[in-house]
Amino acid sequence: MSQTMPPQRQSHQPGSQQEMQPQPRASMEGYRGADRLANRIALVSGGDSGIGRAVAIGFAKEGANVAISYLDEHADAEETLRLINDAGRRGLAIAGDLGNSDFAREVARQVIHAFGRIDILVNNAAEQHVQERLEDLSDEQLERTFRTNIFSQFYLTRAMLPHMSEGAVIINTASVTAYQGSPTLLDYSATKGAIVAFTRSLSKQLLKRGIRVNAVAPGPIWTPLIPASFSEERTAQHGSQAPMERPGQPDEVAPCYIFLASQDSSYMSGQVLHPNGGTVVNG
Repeated sequence: MSQTMPPQRQSHQPGSQQEMQPQPRASMEGYRGADRLANRIALVSGGDSGIGRAVAIGFAKEGANVAISYLDEHADAEETLRLINDAGRRGLAIAGDLGNSDFAREVARQVIHAFGRIDILVNNAAEQHVQERLEDLSDEQLERTFRTNIFSQFYLTRAMLPHMSEGAVIINTASVTAYQGSPTLLDYSATKGAIVAFTRSLSKQLLKRGIRVNAVAPGPIWTPLIPASFSEERTAQHGSQAPMERPGQPDEVAPCYIFLASQDSSYMSGQVLHPNGGTVVNG
């Protein structure tokens, strides 16, 4: 594998964008909105950095007011809020652990208090931890990964659904690992497979309520989760195995979410988009 990025490592999950070199392209610079989400209200979990930041800013540039939830990366969240405001829209940032159902209900309470409703929910928060052997995967890590990655999607969707009306949209973040697997990310890959099944099943449940549910399954993207997960050597090679031989940037992924959030995708539900650098997954 060839080097695609400078070697680097962060010790804290899910990582800080401001510590990365080079900085991910996640500000949607140069993106011109067309009011496709005018006056809509969106919530993006994990919206402080990486894909979540690019999605939040893209939504704002398309006319939406945007709330983000995040764990504890306060500086990253403040920068995302600044960029949302620069796009001329209102922003709201809520810090806490979505692996806790009480916090998911608190997020819903704050969003509804601030904006009155929710039109677009993006379940994007995630973490991952490398383990070479299944025998070394602890009960604590297994439960933690599932709570953050898939339980949170159940918790937050359940809390927000009473405030979503016909025409609302839910978009879940899956991963190419749901289709290809990963020998060192067993629990992470399993949660992403569960997200695909959750998306397909929930889409069928909510169709009669006029709510569409889709997912995006990114490939290797340059986000804080990468240096926070892997060794310096592996981080430096991130994305080199993709057919395009490089990692993607958050700005290259966000348009998938904008498409699924808008009326441009009005005949799509239960589907998954695959911005993954050319990997064919047939799913």
